[in-house]
Amino acid sequence: MVSILALVGNPQAHSRTRLIAEDLARSLADQLGGHVEDTIDLADVADELFRFPSARVDHLLARAADADLVIVASPTYKASYTGLLKAFLDRYPANGLADVVAIPLMTVASDAHALAVEHTLRPLLVELGASLPTRGISFPVAEIDTRVAVHAKWVENEHRHLSRAIGRH
Repeated sequence: MVSILALVGNPQAHSRTRLIAEDLARSLADQLGGHVEDTIDLADVADELFRFPSARVDHLLARAADADLVIVASPTYKASYTGLLKAFLDRYPANGLADVVAIPLMTVASDAHALAVEHTLRPLLVELGASLPTRGISFPVAEIDTRVAVHAKWVENEHRHLSRAIGRH
């Protein structure tokens, strides 16, 4: 069974970004026959991200690296992902996510930031060795009430790419 994990880099705990990422994880689990792991909400460990060593942060890094599919979610801050997410991902060595299929997801308040997911978050995940077989998701927060339908359409369009990437044809 495919393990699916939402990794949320919003500085606000239990954010809309988390809600959107968790709903996507459930949609993917339904479609792919996967299991949704407990979400990693980086707001919960923000005070530990610059402490070395941190057993708690190291445990979260291992959980994300061990998942089959990780939704890496961030709100858009200054046309990019958050520093909180960057601080967490910077703790991985080169190719630290080499065995992970990743889906970059960014919540946006404006269409002006729609490409931030592809131009900022995708390259970071590629640098860490993750496989990114689909388009990233630029999710307008104004559509939060219709997120289940938005996710269903995205999963329908990208399902075959994800199935191949995780070895399910």
